[in-house]
Amino acid sequence: MIIDNFQPFVGQHCETTATGGLLQQIGIELSEPMLFGLGEGLGYIFWNMKIMDFPFIGGRVKPDVLTENICRNLNLELEVRETSSMKKAWQNVAEYLDQGQPVGLKMDCYHLEYFTNKIHFAGHYATIYGYDETTAYLNDTNQQGRDARTSLDSLALARNEKGPMSSRNRSYVIRKNGKLTDLRVAVRTALLNNAIEFLNPPIKNISYKGILKTSTEIYKWFQNSSDVKRDFQTTGMLMERAGTGGALFRNIYRDFLKESAVLLNSTALEQASQEYDVIAGLWSKVSGLFHQAGETVDLNYIDEASAILIDLSEREKQTMESLREAFV
Repeated sequence: MIIDNFQPFVGQHCETTATGGLLQQIGIELSEPMLFGLGEGLGYIFWNMKIMDFPFIGGRVKPDVLTENICRNLNLELEVRETSSMKKAWQNVAEYLDQGQPVGLKMDCYHLEYFTNKIHFAGHYATIYGYDETTAYLNDTNQQGRDARTSLDSLALARNEKGPMSSRNRSYVIRKNGKLTDLRVAVRTALLNNAIEFLNPPIKNISYKGILKTSTEIYKWFQNSSDVKRDFQTTGMLMERAGTGGALFRNIYRDFLKESAVLLNSTALEQASQEYDVIAGLWSKVSGLFHQAGETVDLNYIDEASAILIDLSEREKQTMESLREAFV
């Protein structure tokens, strides 16, 4: 069963690509930056646990929340299914596909056969729009080929993987729920909510406080690492190229602000988009410094990255304060 009229979503980030593909099927066509912004997607986390090979630096809200926010802000119905049974997990998906409805999936990309870089990451999303006796047909991000295929066996393993950011074979569909919220209203709500969330982190390794904390934590990481090259070069790559749209999602958020500035005729948003353009450039510089630190094992690159992170913490805080004041 393959949905003939399925239109693949063209995107860089996995969750917005998966959700965007589902929205297109119900006649809602929005840009990826707009989806990311409506999902109140901008965030930050420095996450380090003993079971991890090295710390994780993330630049968005936690998995699943982005799609939940999009649906809430646009007045859409989101139906989520989870199960510990691999058999039931497939039935949950096949039921909708057989009705001609694509389904969003959350998976560990390690098991997907079209991924060449084998890293466990259980917070990856794609849309499944068809299957046959052996193969699943997926809409994934541009860098994964967009029109992807993997065996049903590998898909089952990817969906059932345990570990950080995983879910119990999570699948979801989206339906219209009456009248859509006016886009201008939805954008204002999302902007204010994201700013408030960013400015009130519950712990010190999240949001602008987390950026500041990272400026000191990278010294401990560098000194204690068993493989500086692997740790810092992999992190730099993930920040810049692993579905973030570059600059740890700051490029995407900058573009959301710019698009919203036109939609709302807002000079405050135009100014914020310019500020995030500078911020994005600094994040790309940090990822480049991480690469150089890994290549040379030279502490000077960590010094430079630390100074930029201190600056970034204050810049992002100030920009979010200006957005909160503009839309409160």
